[in-house]
Amino acid sequence: MPENRHPATKTAPDTHFSPVVSRLSSEFSGVHHSSTVTRCVDAARHGAQDVTGRATPDLVERIARQHLQVLAMAFAEQH
Repeated sequence: MPENRHPATKTAPDTHFSPVVSRLSSEFSGVHHSSTVTRCVDAARHGAQDVTGRATPDLVERIARQHLQVLAMAFAEQH
């Protein structure tokens, strides 16, 4: 399988998702570093694109939020 199946999604971060990153960064401030939020949003965007063929901001936000919640729970269990 080629590494770059969706060339448009492998470029610089999509500014279309900046509000999603901003909202989730605020929601998870003190829990996750902003770079973690950005990576989760990017992964959610790629996952949505791969599974459904499109990545709407609302779908990406819901997926990324779930991932961030799971990461927070896993981190809390380690302490």
